[in-house]
Amino acid sequence: MSSGHDHAHAADHAHDHAHGPTHGHGHGHAHGLVHVGGDGSGRLAIALALTLGFFGVEVVAGLMTGSLSLLSDAGHMLTDSGALLLALVAARIAGRPRTRVHTFGFRRAEILAALGNATLLAATAAGIVVEAVARLSAPPHIDAKPMLIVAVVGLAVNAASALVLGHGAHGGVNMRAALAHVLSDALGSVASIVAALCVLYFDFPLADPLASLAIALLIGVSAVGLIRQTGGVLMEQAPLGVDLQALEQLIRETPGVYDLHDLHAWQISDGFAVVTVHVVLDGAGHGTDVARAVGERVKGRFGIDHVTVQPEAPPASVQLLPVERLRRKTP
Repeated sequence: MSSGHDHAHAADHAHDHAHGPTHGHGHGHAHGLVHVGGDGSGRLAIALALTLGFFGVEVVAGLMTGSLSLLSDAGHMLTDSGALLLALVAARIAGRPRTRVHTFGFRRAEILAALGNATLLAATAAGIVVEAVARLSAPPHIDAKPMLIVAVVGLAVNAASALVLGHGAHGGVNMRAALAHVLSDALGSVASIVAALCVLYFDFPLADPLASLAIALLIGVSAVGLIRQTGGVLMEQAPLGVDLQALEQLIRETPGVYDLHDLHAWQISDGFAVVTVHVVLDGAGHGTDVARAVGERVKGRFGIDHVTVQPEAPPASVQLLPVERLRRKTP
């Protein structure tokens, strides 16, 4: 399919390759799982420092107290810290300009980073489940007081990170996704607090592995969702919210379009959707005008800026309009 931007344009309107005023390259899109533009990068850096710093505290405290829920929550915080760090690094790579080899730029870097993080996330959840099941049959001694103190401090750290990110949540869905990660960490801290209270006041040590299973469930759900999202992008499935049948119908109903083929819709990265299509003209309009109209309609309906349209000459069987007949008869 012809979808480049430096094609030689033939004089005949049937071979014009036009993108219309709505065609864009996605330079203004938010990329990755978190928004890093403007002050968003500063907010993410603060949240990352808080989360990663407290991860070390939870590991030490978990080993000293024997609390699996603290250790599992620490694993959750580590993977979320990794997600933020990978997103920041990948965003810098994704911001590099395209080259002759990487014609779409480096935006897929963030998808690859997210997939790697999701895999580690799933492995962490599986490890927590195995250990928690083993502790259900033989729960170890837990020093509940230090565990409770660390869990409360962890909740405060997560609340601070959520407050920092919350002020920038208006920046887009990606910043809100980062906020959701921090809030899931907060839920893990709440689970550890509940477990510590159960051990301290009700002498119920099984609360710790049960809380760990709850945290593992949270991590597993996040991992599965992330793997599905990144896998869908890498497998070039249609973007969420884009019904290919509705997209095809929208293009067919565009004035000047007789038929279409080779319709594709996919994502280069999160927030950077692409549509390419060959449209067969009906002879009633100029190829450039028809392509522009298709791009405008696709953007208006689906919010996709990067629309590449290749007009093709109408088939001989298509009846020309009277104006076109007269024009062709004129010497």
